[in-house]
Amino acid sequence: MASPEGARRHFSKGLLLSASILALWVPQGSRAALRIQKIPEHPQKNQDLLLSVRGIPDTFQDFNWYLGEEAHGGTMLFTYIPELQRPQRDGGAMGQRDIVGFPNGSMLLHRAQPTDSGTYQVAVTINPAWTMRAKTKVRVEGELVRAVTSTGLWATCQPVPPLSSASGDENIYEVMPSPTLLVSPLGDPGSANTAMVSPTPSPRSPPGDLLNPDPAPYCQLVPRP
Repeated sequence: MASPEGARRHFSKGLLLSASILALWVPQGSRAALRIQKIPEHPQKNQDLLLSVRGIPDTFQDFNWYLGEEAHGGTMLFTYIPELQRPQRDGGAMGQRDIVGFPNGSMLLHRAQPTDSGTYQVAVTINPAWTMRAKTKVRVEGELVRAVTSTGLWATCQPVPPLSSASGDENIYEVMPSPTLLVSPLGDPGSANTAMVSPTPSPRSPPGDLLNPDPAPYCQLVPRP
């Protein structure tokens, strides 16, 4: 028969083992149950973003939202205590953001900006020994379409100067490569001459050269003997 002292020792060991198992099981279960859903999943600039908390128990003491990889006072957006008349208290990281907390642990960010991108964390205090946590990464996209400025258009488009009428010649000339075989007028069909022609005028030539072109590239008359 076991002595009373041995029975007490055995009971203490069993109680300690049960407490250890419970301490290990509660945090793991709490992390697996709590999660955050982003609505919309890929927010755009000036859109409202809802971070909906799923898996939160019906009763809890309070919850805190943070913006950053670490959860501390400098990264706290706000704390929410349901028992208070004004349950939401803004933290140091709130700044100019317009955020509303809800009794179910969720938060709504109005008119999200690219600077609001980062890691959002929520910590729900169930009791002094049990805190549930979850985190998610948010990326707010900027404007995808940018307007084309008028200055950029004027930089690439230049007006074409009007043709000068000082020469009195209203004909339109087109610069074309001249043929390699040049012949004499019809009055002297017997004579012919093969000559190499000059290259096409440089494209840098002023517009005036097109109004009064040099006839040499187009025809070459062979004088009669």
